[in-house]
Amino acid sequence: MPYYASERLRSGRYSEPGQLYVLTCQVSKRVPVFADFWLARLVVHQLRLIEVEDLACSQAWVVMPDHIHWLIELKKGTLENIMQRFKSRSARAVNQARGCSGRLWQTGFHDRALRREENVLAVVRYIVANPLRAGLVERVRDYSHWDAVWL
Repeated sequence: MPYYASERLRSGRYSEPGQLYVLTCQVSKRVPVFADFWLARLVVHQLRLIEVEDLACSQAWVVMPDHIHWLIELKKGTLENIMQRFKSRSARAVNQARGCSGRLWQTGFHDRALRREENVLAVVRYIVANPLRAGLVERVRDYSHWDAVWL
């Protein structure tokens, strides 16, 4: 049986409440769906809903045209459960707004637990500076689809 990349991403994944994780997921075929302002805002709403449900505390996030980066502190549940909820509901909302159906997100997601000694502020800055590095804006504050509790 073949061993797919999404299976390697799950290898060794552990969900620990109180732990900080950087999560990344990509739009299927890297289509820049979230270049549309209103579709990006639908995704932002779903990020915030996870926090309202008390599953995670968002520390920072950015919605790029074809992917997201999200720094969370896990409160309860598993990373898989949070991402399944987020991706399912955001796909439903975006597809409804676009009048289409089908897959929005690539299978799987990337996660990285932050070590205690890591500079969390540096990770936050890296996340919110993504639009700047991608050449989408000249100043981070000019990009509409990011937030961070630290900045």
